[in-house]
Amino acid sequence: MAISLALKAIAIWIAILMLAMANGFLREFVLMPRFGTPAALVLSGLLLSALILGVAYLSLPWVKPEAPIQYWLVGFGWLALTLVFEFSFGLGQGKSWSVMLEAYSFKGGNLWPVVLAVTALAPYLAAKLRGWL
Repeated sequence: MAISLALKAIAIWIAILMLAMANGFLREFVLMPRFGTPAALVLSGLLLSALILGVAYLSLPWVKPEAPIQYWLVGFGWLALTLVFEFSFGLGQGKSWSVMLEAYSFKGGNLWPVVLAVTALAPYLAAKLRGWL
């Protein structure tokens, strides 16, 4: 049962990753040229947070966590996968740790820390919205 939950959670995280990449393209090629960097970062962060919460809400019936702790495990699993992906991708591009860690501040309208918090909390919040908890 735990392996099935983990595999489903990973599959959903891959979908979230694809949405995050599309959101990044939208931010870079549409929002930034039209609104400037600070506004684009805020809009992109809010959009990605909403998308993550929406995916969690829609996917919960498929995942079927059986206990409240499983909502937290899925959310923090998504957070861990995101962090591993982000730092691995950054290191692969030759970025320094200091450059990569700049994304974890609210500098210039950046909402990445909020997106990470939503990622961790999304399954629990989605279950609350569904009235399951």
